[in-house]
Amino acid sequence: MKSKASTPKSISLKASLIPVVLLVVLLAYNVFVFGDDALSGSNQFILLIGGSIAAVVGFFHQVSYDTMLAEVAENLKSTTGALLILLMVGALSGTWLVSGIIPAMIYYGLQILNPTIFLAACVIICAIISIATGSSWTTSATVGIALIGIGNALGIPMGMTAGAVLSGAYFGDKMSPLSDTTNLAPAMAGGDLFTHIRYMLLTTVPTLVVTLIVFVVLGLTLDTSGEADTQSILNSIDATFNINGWLFLVPLGVILMILKKTPPLMALLIGTLLGGVFALIFQPEIIAGLSGAKTLSFENGYKGILNAITVSTEISTDNIALNDLFTSKGMSGMLGTIWLIVCAMVFGGIMDGIGALSKISETLLGMAKTTFGLFASTVASCLALNVTASDQYLAIVIPGKMFAKAYKDKGLAPENLSRTLEDSGTVTSVLIPWNTCGAYHSGVLGVSVADYFVFAIFNWLSPFMTLLFAAFQIKIAQLKEA
Repeated sequence: MKSKASTPKSISLKASLIPVVLLVVLLAYNVFVFGDDALSGSNQFILLIGGSIAAVVGFFHQVSYDTMLAEVAENLKSTTGALLILLMVGALSGTWLVSGIIPAMIYYGLQILNPTIFLAACVIICAIISIATGSSWTTSATVGIALIGIGNALGIPMGMTAGAVLSGAYFGDKMSPLSDTTNLAPAMAGGDLFTHIRYMLLTTVPTLVVTLIVFVVLGLTLDTSGEADTQSILNSIDATFNINGWLFLVPLGVILMILKKTPPLMALLIGTLLGGVFALIFQPEIIAGLSGAKTLSFENGYKGILNAITVSTEISTDNIALNDLFTSKGMSGMLGTIWLIVCAMVFGGIMDGIGALSKISETLLGMAKTTFGLFASTVASCLALNVTASDQYLAIVIPGKMFAKAYKDKGLAPENLSRTLEDSGTVTSVLIPWNTCGAYHSGVLGVSVADYFVFAIFNWLSPFMTLLFAAFQIKIAQLKEA
């Protein structure tokens, strides 16, 4: 006969919310203290503290330690594929940098500048670069700064240019398989990376089209003067890399594999290896230089490619602004995000084990009686966390764990949740002045959030677009029966 202590007590909604509320408060204070550095590890530890608080609530409700640990193990097991993909994404970004693929995208992207369509061109250029690098932060801090200077010289308000830069940068950050948020969202929702990216196209492409139309109209109404001088940047890229059209065969090959539904790990591995081969063919001097040699040999070629895949790689040019852009951290650069996912899974697993997530999900389903209501609740939660916890990663992690079961119970595929997390969590973070993203981009570009808010069209339009699709039941994927 089981003892009374071994029989879990039913948990109330109030008790279920205690760990969530305290976690948000602790994270908000932690971001206030550490700022951008909160992602270096302190946020991860706060997630573990949140898990500990949930465990205390669980012990009070007579949930055993083994039960909670088993749920944590199950959660971690479910993210194995996502963690391996993150490592491979880091590897791919390294070989695509040293092979000249990413520099080639930037090189050709900058050549489409024209004063009349400058704002729309800013969106396109930053989208290309952000897709290639997987980072809106890097795009903003490099090409974004250059475009702000060019726009200012043309007499275009800095807020407009900043809005165009961020619209393009966050399109790429959201859609790139190299982006940590793009990998994080499906990991939290229990979905697949490439399915997530394909499904995001449904809301993201229309949002981008509307954004481009608005900027084209704005560009036609502006009285610009002067020319967009990007020649110095182009010369620096040309002097450092062997730029040619053959380099695009690698990303085209990866895109083709994605369209053919090749398993993500396989597609990324092939893309990484092809990037390494192209680096040896087209950038032998760079590869030799990375290993400290002057000429390429088998040994230093092997060393250079493996370094690009696994650790931090920096390629110096005669243009200081480009040096940050031509830096890759390889597989090691993904460890921070992996650490965040592991700690989030600990928190989520304990919340699962004590029955808190089930209780919260039941309540949400009771409040959100329609599909639209569930989508709206997700959007509101992401926005609230961007405002309170001040971090886009947390605006993905916490709602992702809270809503995963609710979507499943509604018979909705996980890509519905992962897309909504990105449409409302990733892109709106830059619109909050005290959010790490808002503070970073505002500081880097030298433009206040208030000045660029209205012109960051892609960012504030995205959550409305996802709600529009939900309201009219447009392409809402249903959960497939096993």
